[in-house]
Amino acid sequence: MAMLAPALTIARYTVLEALRSRLLWLFVLAACAGAGLAGFLQQLALTESGAVQAALLAAVLRLASVFLLAAFIVTSMAREAADKGLELLLALPMPRWAYLLGKLLGYAALAAVPAVLFGALMSAFAAPAASALWAASLLGELWIVAAFSLLCAASLQQALPALAATGGFYVLARTVGSLQLLAHGPQAGPSWPRQTMAGAVDVLALLLPRLDDFTRTEWLLYATGSWHAAAHIAAQTAIYVTLLASCALCDFYRRNI
Repeated sequence: MAMLAPALTIARYTVLEALRSRLLWLFVLAACAGAGLAGFLQQLALTESGAVQAALLAAVLRLASVFLLAAFIVTSMAREAADKGLELLLALPMPRWAYLLGKLLGYAALAAVPAVLFGALMSAFAAPAASALWAASLLGELWIVAAFSLLCAASLQQALPALAATGGFYVLARTVGSLQLLAHGPQAGPSWPRQTMAGAVDVLALLLPRLDDFTRTEWLLYATGSWHAAAHIAAQTAIYVTLLASCALCDFYRRNI
């Protein structure tokens, strides 16, 4: 336990930094804005207005939580690097892995806030069990995004490139299933370019997490979620968070700070 004390201290101050940055209020504001937008668009729907409202609200909350968490992680670490706070921390008798672990634990705790808040909000539009599964899946999705944001912020050390890389990773991870369907679908043209493209997309699908299987809206609308889906999501989350954290740690030890 004594070995984890520095990491837990860093995690605590990471959460305190988020509180001072009003991140929690931004999550609440996103929930209110999403509910207002969904309520407005519900009035425009001719049929199944309740399903339209739930689907739109779920999509808005998912994207808002990912963007706010990734933006906070990248800007926080960029500001810390610019203020020479990282050098000050590493001058203390503390291993580098404790710093990265503390940051990751702090960001994981912050990710639980929108997952619980937005899951509770969605329970007003869907069954409690479906909302709980949706919230748990959102938490896993946010943990993967947090680990990748940490990797980009630690490696690139600039806010804009790190945010762009995180956004590209998230978009690819959410659309790789659709890209596979398009690559393997019936298309006109020479076979070898199509096969090359399909092979490249298949390799990309093997490397990326299947975030299109996470936080699915039909779980809320039709209660199609299951424990099998939850176990699949938990396994992906554990594998990719561990892999991304290991990559960040290797890069962190490689650099001279």
